[in-house]
Amino acid sequence: MKIPGAALAAALWAGSAHAQADSVARVDSIFSRWSALDVPGCAVTVARGGRTLLTRAYGMADLEHDVANSAETVFEAGSVSKQFTAAAVVLLAQDGKLSLDDPVRRYVPELPDYGAPIRIRHLLNHTSGLRDWGTVEEIAGWPRGTRTYTHAHVLDIVGRQRAINFPPGSQYLYSNTGYNLLAVIVERVSGMPFARFTRERIFQPLGMTRTEWRDDYTRVVKGRAQAYEMGDDGAPHLQMPFENVHGNGGLLTTVGDLLRWDENFATGRVGGRALVDELQRRGVLTGGRRIEYAEGLVVTRWRGIPEVNHSGATAGYRAWLARYPEQRLTVAVLCNAAQANAVTFGRRVADVFLPARAPAPALPQAALAEAELSARAGIYRNTRTNVPVRLAVRDGRLVANSQPLLPLSATRFRLGGPEGPAVEFEPASAGARAGMRVIAADGDTIAYEPVEAWTPANLAAFAGEYRSDEAEVIYTIAVESGKLVLRRRPDVRIELTPVYRDAFTTENGWVLRFTRDRTGRVNGFGLWVERVRGLRFERVPR
Repeated sequence: MKIPGAALAAALWAGSAHAQADSVARVDSIFSRWSALDVPGCAVTVARGGRTLLTRAYGMADLEHDVANSAETVFEAGSVSKQFTAAAVVLLAQDGKLSLDDPVRRYVPELPDYGAPIRIRHLLNHTSGLRDWGTVEEIAGWPRGTRTYTHAHVLDIVGRQRAINFPPGSQYLYSNTGYNLLAVIVERVSGMPFARFTRERIFQPLGMTRTEWRDDYTRVVKGRAQAYEMGDDGAPHLQMPFENVHGNGGLLTTVGDLLRWDENFATGRVGGRALVDELQRRGVLTGGRRIEYAEGLVVTRWRGIPEVNHSGATAGYRAWLARYPEQRLTVAVLCNAAQANAVTFGRRVADVFLPARAPAPALPQAALAEAELSARAGIYRNTRTNVPVRLAVRDGRLVANSQPLLPLSATRFRLGGPEGPAVEFEPASAGARAGMRVIAADGDTIAYEPVEAWTPANLAAFAGEYRSDEAEVIYTIAVESGKLVLRRRPDVRIELTPVYRDAFTTENGWVLRFTRDRTGRVNGFGLWVERVRGLRFERVPR
């Protein structure tokens, strides 16, 4: 009888006590910082061809009661949860209850009409353009973790948004809003709570007996790890998710249950091959570019090897689940420490079991004169987000916000190193800096236009009160000690730094771009934050 390659490799590995002990030691070293009895930690498991190769746990699940993490400890999986929400929607599509190409407003009439329809598939791929509701609330002064949010709050916030980040399907931008709306759609279409639907259709058939949703954060969960964040005092502090929104995150599970779910991608016990293929179908933008994000999963490559993954982070929990289809290898990492980088840990664990990496071929570097590099220096504006990037020459090298640009020619560079995004400069016109483009590995191209550094002659022109009905907040902007300062109740003070004409940035990466009326008077501004673009603030008349 012919034994499949993955099964044979697993059998050979399991049969070698020396190889097993060496792998355990290497994995233990990865988590060494989190293995003490006075810190939170992680659990990790590795499987090949459906056979568990290794399961380890480190650190403490509950520091107040001296309970250690174990293979059966329940953690929260953050956005690893999204693939289960996507699966629930696909199952309903298989039932004939909906189509992935249905407009979302058919099921969620609370969603404003933005002209072009937002479809269910847009929510699955993060291509809807919907603003992330948590970011809107952060702008309002109530970030996640400061209020007990529910899906009713999400619908209320979404219903107030007068604009979206971009036309549906035209771009990719991660947004939790879409997955909360998907959970709402599952409830409304199936006629049962989302938690019950997923329990009956996914968790129970796969034997995921320790998995449930945090749809009521007050419910007692046996064996759950408390989540922590290391404070400025060097000690761990509780950092729990006190909210009831779920579908975007909120899955309570174990590393063993994650393996049971992952094995479904081989067996198709739930949903068959059709569900497995659909979840891994990468999104396609209206321009034809295929993105790496599929449906609750990222389909990409690691060290040249195909990888299907998703990470997660909610409050002090961190998570990572990855599958390497060619090797039939799966790695699951769950942590209850905010500083534990589950993605880095997971890939380092995968490297223990994956084939050795061939060295990347060296890229031929161009020798450019400092004058050629200096011609590229200056400020460039991201045309999608308005975020400025500063290019400067340091020690004979061109750097972008401290990241080096590796020169391949006079107009072509690599950002950060040989495998980083490509950077291309347009031909310069006489006396003017050229624009540039940053091209990611998946072909996503972002244009940057050159802008001039700017110092406002009259800071007082920007002072006043500004209101956003979409975020339900008023900002007060004033001049204090020669600086422009934004204040938000009850006691938030944020300094605004001028960058280019009428644009200011903050220490936490916000961009405020002020607008003027026909007389030149400042009448408002747009706010650009990571997952919210152009949120409008109107100046309050005096």
